[in-house]
Amino acid sequence: MSSHDSTFRNVSIKRVNEDSSVMEMGSGTFLVKRVIGCFTCYLQNDQKEALLNFNLDDTIEFFRNDAHCYFIHIQEDATYMVKLSNLEDNNRFYQLISVAKSKESMFTQRTELASAKQYFQFYGYLSQQQNMMQDFIRTSTYQNAMLQNYPDFQDKIVLDVGAGSGILSFFAIQAGARRVYAVEASSMAQHCDELVRKNNLSDKIIVMYGKIEEVDIPEDVDTIISEPMGYMLYNERMLESFVHARKFLKEGGNMFPTKGDLYLAPFTDEALYMEQYSKANFWYQQSFYGVDISHLREQAFEEYFKQPVVDTFDIRILTAKPIKHNANFLTVRESDFEEISIPFQFQIETTAMIHGLAFWFEVAFIGSLKTVWLSTSPTQQLTHWYQVRCLLKCPIFAKVGQVVAGRLVMKATMRQSYDMELDLGIQGSSVRSYNTLDLKNPYFRYTGIAPTPPPGTTYVSPTESYINSIVAAQQMSVPVNNQPIPDALNM
Repeated sequence: MSSHDSTFRNVSIKRVNEDSSVMEMGSGTFLVKRVIGCFTCYLQNDQKEALLNFNLDDTIEFFRNDAHCYFIHIQEDATYMVKLSNLEDNNRFYQLISVAKSKESMFTQRTELASAKQYFQFYGYLSQQQNMMQDFIRTSTYQNAMLQNYPDFQDKIVLDVGAGSGILSFFAIQAGARRVYAVEASSMAQHCDELVRKNNLSDKIIVMYGKIEEVDIPEDVDTIISEPMGYMLYNERMLESFVHARKFLKEGGNMFPTKGDLYLAPFTDEALYMEQYSKANFWYQQSFYGVDISHLREQAFEEYFKQPVVDTFDIRILTAKPIKHNANFLTVRESDFEEISIPFQFQIETTAMIHGLAFWFEVAFIGSLKTVWLSTSPTQQLTHWYQVRCLLKCPIFAKVGQVVAGRLVMKATMRQSYDMELDLGIQGSSVRSYNTLDLKNPYFRYTGIAPTPPPGTTYVSPTESYINSIVAAQQMSVPVNNQPIPDALNM
């Protein structure tokens, strides 16, 4: 057998007649041969008798009924229902169809092949699913948002976009969903299908391998669920896939989450700035093992300051109230994500050097009973999204009462991320600063340690506070009759 051939065993086939009656044709081996770019399909029974053969090209219409079953309509012939024996075979067959049909989806048009391959490989690991599932704030908020808004799920048809392990699909069933289509484009679909089977929910959760831009859902849905948020809300560009899924949403249907708010504010952090600056200074050496590497210092400086910093911080480093940019997932268009322009004005409340802008996001699940919020704010419990800070190469000094104004422009790339242009200055002056950043290449700085208060925000003597706490504790330990409590070691 040629390396270009694909074999699928234990495949059953039925013919669907014009009057919708169904005729059993038997089962056997489905062989797909590729010769000079042409795919020819043969289905034969165990006696090697041909049951069906056709060329896999644009004249053939495919419709997926569930995780393993396809309707194949052959022009001037009939419609056949082909059922594969397992999800792995379904995945291989789906890929063959995608190649043979050679039809570029919206995802393919906006994504480099290398980026997509790396992306789906990353999310195909159980360890990465575990990292997200163990984010207690994320997972519990999703479950509670669904359960507290059970009318949006009870006896409803639900679509889970980028289902991963399928955990959100299980939550939808817990909330009373009649049926859930769990669409997953990575190899995690196999694990998801196994969990569905082992939890005896194969009749309720249908795992569909593929991208939402390329699969066919056999019916319109009442509710779409997904966890499409990346760093700074927009990284990974999965929000576009989430919004694309609206083509399957019934009129009046809902989406969980329903809207997203990106917050931004100026911050001061001399330590972070000097940390990045010092990294670039490594390249200032004129005799590194006898080699002059100083000629690369400027390039290194540019590279380090192009990195958004992913970590957490004390809210007191912000020098002005945050503003927000919002997106309503029920109405926003896919094209709106191609370039995101955010003008801003900040009334400075703390005199300080401004080293850049800080970002975090919140999403709202607006249900028929309650609105539930998932927040990545630095004032809330930490999530696996943390917060993001974008540094200026040249910080600016701003005084209380001054207005810092400018614009952030995020331009989508085919690497499933954004190139960012940050331009700001002090209104009414010539003071300005500009930087470009690559959201695809962040600096992961988080340590798991709670951030320390910024210098200059301690207004009471820490030592005196410590002494007073000891005195207060001692006074509380003395009984009413002023007799000392016996030392446990001397009893």
